Amino acid sequence: MSGSAARLQAIEAVTNYQPISEPLSFSKVPANEIFGTNVFGRAAMKARLPKPVYQSLIATINHGAALDPSIADTVASAMKEWAIEKGATHYAHVFYPLTGTTAEKHDSFLSPDGEGGAIAEFAGKTLIQGEPDASSFPNGGIRATFEARGYTAWDVTSPAYILENPNGTTLCIPTAFVSWTGEALDKKTPLLRSSQAMNKHAQRVLKIFGHKDIATVYSFAGAEQEYFLVDRHFYFSRLDLLGCGRTLFGAAPPKGQEFEDHYFGAIPERVLAFMLETERELFKLGIPVKTRHNEVAPGQFEVAPVFESSNLATDHQQLIMVTLKKVAERYGMACLLHEKPFAGVNGSGKHVNFSIGNTTQGNLLDPGDTPHANAQFLVFCAAVIRAVHKHGGLLRAVVASAANDHRLGANEAPPAIISIFLGEQLADVFEQIAKGGATTSKVKGKLEIGVDTLPHLPKDAGDRNRTSPFAFTGNRFEFRAVGSSQSIAGPMVAINTILAESLDYVATELEKLGAGDPAKLNAAVQKLVADILEKHGSVIFNGDGYSEAWHREAEKRGLPNLRTSVDALPVLESPDVVAMFDKYSVLSSRELQSRMEVYLEQYCLTIGLEARTAIEMAKTVVFPAAVRYQGQLAQTCANLKAIGYTFDTDTLDKVTALVKQLQDGIANLEKSLAHKNGGSKLGHAKDLCDSVLPAMAAVRAAADDLESIVADDLWPLATYQEMLFIK
Repeated sequence: MSGSAARLQAIEAVTNYQPISEPLSFSKVPANEIFGTNVFGRAAMKARLPKPVYQSLIATINHGAALDPSIADTVASAMKEWAIEKGATHYAHVFYPLTGTTAEKHDSFLSPDGEGGAIAEFAGKTLIQGEPDASSFPNGGIRATFEARGYTAWDVTSPAYILENPNGTTLCIPTAFVSWTGEALDKKTPLLRSSQAMNKHAQRVLKIFGHKDIATVYSFAGAEQEYFLVDRHFYFSRLDLLGCGRTLFGAAPPKGQEFEDHYFGAIPERVLAFMLETERELFKLGIPVKTRHNEVAPGQFEVAPVFESSNLATDHQQLIMVTLKKVAERYGMACLLHEKPFAGVNGSGKHVNFSIGNTTQGNLLDPGDTPHANAQFLVFCAAVIRAVHKHGGLLRAVVASAANDHRLGANEAPPAIISIFLGEQLADVFEQIAKGGATTSKVKGKLEIGVDTLPHLPKDAGDRNRTSPFAFTGNRFEFRAVGSSQSIAGPMVAINTILAESLDYVATELEKLGAGDPAKLNAAVQKLVADILEKHGSVIFNGDGYSEAWHREAEKRGLPNLRTSVDALPVLESPDVVAMFDKYSVLSSRELQSRMEVYLEQYCLTIGLEARTAIEMAKTVVFPAAVRYQGQLAQTCANLKAIGYTFDTDTLDKVTALVKQLQDGIANLEKSLAHKNGGSKLGHAKDLCDSVLPAMAAVRAAADDLESIVADDLWPLATYQEMLFIK
C-alpha cells in the first residue's frame, strides 16, 4: 500500500471511530467512594495494623522520625493480605531513575511449599529493600558497567498502591534507588534529602518568630499537566511521532490557534470520555485531580491536581503521565507529552505551583489581607526572592532538555531568563520596605460588571502574569518553565535546596540582628528584607517577559539568558552550586556530576535519534512523493507541448528546486551527524546544537514547502490539519 493510500485509510478510520471502552457508570459507584480505594493509605493501615505499629508509621510520615525496622514484618504482612484481597499476584518496587521515567521490577508473592503447592510470602526485609540491576540504568559514571548491584529502599511517606490490569493486579511500592555504595541513582533520594534540609532551616526561622512545638515544614506542589491527543491511526503512520514523540516535518495548517477558539472550549465527546475514565483511574490511586479543560492549541488539553507534599506530588505526577498514555489507547488515541510535538502551535508545559508550610503554622507563603504587617510572610517571601536571584541559572538548568528547548522562549512559555513576578500588591509592599518601611497594602476591591443580575465579584489586589517563569499567584509561586514530559523531582530538589540555603542565611542574619528579642524583631526584619531587596531585587519583573525590551533590560540587570540546554547544563558544575548541594547534604559533587553526564547524554541521544529519523523520513517518504509529483508535472508539460499547447512550468521549476534543496539538506545533515567530537559529552552536545539542529531545520524547511505544493493524493504523511482537528 502506498503512503498516500495509508494516510487516506487512516483518515477514514478516524472519522468512523467506534469506542473501545465500555461506557462508565458513575451512578453505580460515585467518585467519592472510589477515591483512594487502590491505596494502602492511612485508612487501610489504621484498619489493618496494630495501634502501636500504625502510630510508629504515622510518626515517620508526619514528623520525619526514623523508621523502626522492627515493625516491617507486621506492615508487610498486612500490606500483602490487603493486596491479595484486591487480586494481586505480584509486587513491584517502583523507582524513578535519572531518565525521568518510571521503573518497576515485578516479583511474585508465591513460593513453592515443597509439597507441590505454593504459599504467598512477603517479608519485612522484602518490603524494605529490593535489588534491581543498577548497571542497566544511566548513572553518569557512578557505577561501572560490570558493577550491577543496586538497591531500592521503601519510602514510607509515599503509600503503596494497586496497579490494575485486565488480567490481574500488582502491588506497587514507591522506593528510592541507590547504588551499592549508597549514592543516589534516582530522582526521589535527593528530593527527600532536600525536603529535610529545607525543613531544618524553615524551623529555625519560625523559632525566631516565637513559635513552639513546630510541626515538620514541607514543600507542597501541584503540577498542571498539559498534553496533546492524536488518533492512533495518525500516530502509527508517522515515524517521527512513534520514535521521537514530536513531528519532524509538517506544514502549518490553514487554521492553527489564531482564532483562540479551542482554549476552554467545549471538550469533544471522545476526549471527554477519555478524561472521565482517566480521572476515575486516578481517583482510585488517591490522586486528587481537580481541573480539566481544552488548552490553547487545537488537540491540546490539561489536567491539574490539587496541592500535595512535593514527594507525593512527584510520585503522583509519574502516575498521571503513565495513566494518560494507558487510557488514551483504550479510546484509540495516543497521548503526546512532548514539549513541542507540533511546530507553530503552543507546546506543553507542566506549571509547578509550590508553597511551603506545616500543620501548626499553615501556609508560610500566605500573605493574608495585610501583607505589609505580616513580618513572617515577608521574611519567607524575601528568602524566595533571594534564592531565585542567586540561583536562577540552576532553575534554568533543572528544566533543560532537548525537548524543552523547543518550547522555552516561545509565545506560550516563559523565556529562558528566570525572573520573579510579585503582582501589584506585593511589589508595592516591597517597594515601601526598600524605601524605609511598609505601612499599607493595596486592598482587594469589588469588580463592577455593569449588569444588575450579576453579583459583584471580589477583585484581587493584583493581576496575574503568564509570561513570568516564576510568578506569585496569591499564596504560592508558580514555576512555569518545567516541561510537560519532565519529572517535577528535579525542579523541586532545586527549589527546596535553594530555599534551604536562603532560609539558612535569613535565620543567621536575624540571629545576628538580635531578632531573638521580641522587641528587636520588627527592626531586624525591616533591615533584613530591605537588604535582600537591595542586593536581589533586580530579579523582580512584573512586565511582559516575551518582549525584546525585557531581554535587553535583563542583560543590563545581569540576569542570565541561557537559551539552550547546552548553555544551561554546565551550571550544575559551577562551584557555588556544587558547594551548596554538598553543604546541605542533598547531592555530593560526584552525584551532581553524574547528573550532568546523564542529562548531556540524554540530550545527545535525543538529537541523534531525531536526526536519523529525519534523514530516513526525508529519503524514504518525502523525497519519493516529491519525485512522483515532479514526474507527473514533467510528463504533463511534455504531453501538452507535443500537441502545441504552452504550459506554465513555474510549479515544476519550484518543485525541482525544492527537491534539490531537500537532497542538499539531507547530505548536509548526514555530514553534520557523522562528525565525531573527540572531546567531552558537552563538546558533542555543542556540535549537535550548533550544527545538527540547524541542518535538521533546513531539511524540514524544504519538506514543509513541498507539502504545500505536492498533490494531496500523493502526500504520504498525516498532515497537521488532520492530526490536530480530526478527533
